[in-house]
Amino acid sequence: MQIGYKLAAEGYGPAELVRQAVLAERAGFDFVEISDHFHPWLDDQGHSPFAWAVLGSIAARTERIGLATGVTCPTIRYHPAIIAQAAATLALLSDGRFTLGIGSGERLNEHVVGRGFPDSVRVRHEMLREALEIIRLLWQGGYRSYDGRHLRLEDARVFDLPSSPPPIAVAAGGADAARLAAELGDGLFATEPREDLVRHYTEAGGGGPRYAEVPMSWAPDERTAVRAALETSRWAVTGWKVMSELPNPVNFEAASATVREEDILGQFACGTDPERFVAVAQPFVDAGFDRLVMQNAGPDPDGFLDFYRGELDGRLRALTPRG
Repeated sequence: MQIGYKLAAEGYGPAELVRQAVLAERAGFDFVEISDHFHPWLDDQGHSPFAWAVLGSIAARTERIGLATGVTCPTIRYHPAIIAQAAATLALLSDGRFTLGIGSGERLNEHVVGRGFPDSVRVRHEMLREALEIIRLLWQGGYRSYDGRHLRLEDARVFDLPSSPPPIAVAAGGADAARLAAELGDGLFATEPREDLVRHYTEAGGGGPRYAEVPMSWAPDERTAVRAALETSRWAVTGWKVMSELPNPVNFEAASATVREEDILGQFACGTDPERFVAVAQPFVDAGFDRLVMQNAGPDPDGFLDFYRGELDGRLRALTPRG
């Protein structure tokens, strides 16, 4: 079991994210994971720095902690050749501590370059497959070309490659993506405690790490924690079918307007009781995930990091699947 800390790039500026990563290393986390967005989910969050620049700064300021994108879409806003180059560079700068988390993306971030965002999930998965093939091809070295249905590569070479390519964790919300993670990835990434995703991944031959984000909100009292999560993270309870489709923060404002405090309490661990945090994490372990990412929506990241070090670290690492 490894435990990660989510760097909420929608909620903090770049210098603050680097500071939190340094503190997360001191607190004992195994890795940090950063969202790769162009827009925040809500205007109230107020931030969305360039994740790759932040990761480079973190690599220079830390020594041990792993780094990961959670996740990057390598098909529209970025061409996969750019991601292949960026990931190889970051692997070198971090001395092999980087994991490339990728997925099929959200309209929120991908429509901004004016190329549209496919309505069909099938097309998004086709594009993701081609992107993975291009990245793998470039990491073999030499000049490479690729002629796919959706993506192309012409006589391209990544000159600075690590001795071993960084692992790729593929985000999945359904069976097809989980099988793709097994075929072309080195790990699985998910946001829900779904045993079926892990099962599809392993049945397709996947044997790598399985990442999942655990929703929580730390504050000195439960009410403050709930209100903080409601203010900045209510979009998280709308479900992936909503999260992947809406184009701008104003749309998420409207879609989440009816989310209540009870809805937050039903999904997030809120307050200061470590047993509640463990209880929210347990279903992810039961489902087969072995990389738990602490996604804190509380208003005090320093307080949460102290709480994790003193109350959660040992409890979470001791978790085993029930039954």
